[in-house]
Amino acid sequence: MKSNNLLPSVIILFVSFLAISVFDIATRRLADRYTPQWKEVPAYTYLSPYATLSPYDRHFREAADSIGYDWTLIAAIAFTESRFDSTAVSQMGAQGVMQVMPETLRGFGIPDSLHSDNRTNIMTAARLLQSLEKQFRHIKAPDERIKFILASYNAGFGYIHDAMRLARKYGYDRYKWEANVDSFLIRLNEPEFYTDTLCRNGQFKGWPETLSFVKKVHRHWYRFRGIQKSYSDSIRAIMTNDSTKRIMQ
Repeated sequence: MKSNNLLPSVIILFVSFLAISVFDIATRRLADRYTPQWKEVPAYTYLSPYATLSPYDRHFREAADSIGYDWTLIAAIAFTESRFDSTAVSQMGAQGVMQVMPETLRGFGIPDSLHSDNRTNIMTAARLLQSLEKQFRHIKAPDERIKFILASYNAGFGYIHDAMRLARKYGYDRYKWEANVDSFLIRLNEPEFYTDTLCRNGQFKGWPETLSFVKKVHRHWYRFRGIQKSYSDSIRAIMTNDSTKRIMQ
């Protein structure tokens, strides 16, 4: 009699336990399905895409971007002009990292109070290069055109145009620098040539400095481009071997 009364209770307890177990298993599976799976994000190290050449690299890049130039060329001009010395002043009065003349700064509307500002000096030089680019837009080969621009940056485009006119007169290529126009820039120091009616700017005594300037800028530009390339190659190698490294945007 007692065992018959106990059996229903045991069955009820068993069924209840089974139901609770099934519910527990089901809820755990649902929780596993819908609970977000958080993954630990690695701490990235961001690397600059640019090599370091000087304290003024940021300004060189900004200036280069504004006129579509290679930033290492702007750096090469600065190094040739001042060795990156922002306090440099030439005997002619050119000043700053890019050795810009005060009248050039004023010609671009730069007030005297900003003439010693490094960014202003560099950005003004970029504007000057851009204006010289227009003077030689007829020279189609970029490698040749930059030589004329650099020579004009140093000597003024008037003398370079005189040398180009003489080169054409004597059967040389007025759109090539070496062994053509540069030869007649030298002859602008000789009366027979600078008194020619084609020459509008007279005698030019500064040809040794101008020829040297063009060659030095190219030499430093080649070196700086090499430094930038080596740096870029090393950054790519680092990123290939370390997924936590990223290029700084």
